[in-house]
Amino acid sequence: QVQLVESGGGLVQAGGSLRLSCAASGRTLTRYAMGWFRQAPGKERDFVAAINWGGASTYYADSVKGRFTISRDNAKNTVYLQMNSLKPEDTAVYYCALDTNPFRTSSSHYEYRYWGQGTQVTVSS
Repeated sequence: QVQLVESGGGLVQAGGSLRLSCAASGRTLTRYAMGWFRQAPGKERDFVAAINWGGASTYYADSVKGRFTISRDNAKNTVYLQMNSLKPEDTAVYYCALDTNPFRTSSSHYEYRYWGQGTQVTVSS
């Protein structure tokens, strides 16, 4: 069984930055693709970014392209989401997720098997 634990969320002003981390235990992340999703109150869970097993392939939602960067450090079994130029509409609970297909960078939450508990990001205007 794999456990994913997100951290790094918080309150930030519009235009600010945060870096989220997702630490995994139970399995080495080298074998898996990873993704970040977010869910705002009353809304569906939306795709944010994905990265393949080695980090060479990434994929972003249009709403965050150019502002967010997904990366990974397999030696630390950790995936990151650097968020710059944050906007109030980025306010949500952010979740990391594990895709058992290492080569895929999917935007569909159905492809992800394991999920973290989430970390709250609040952007004030």
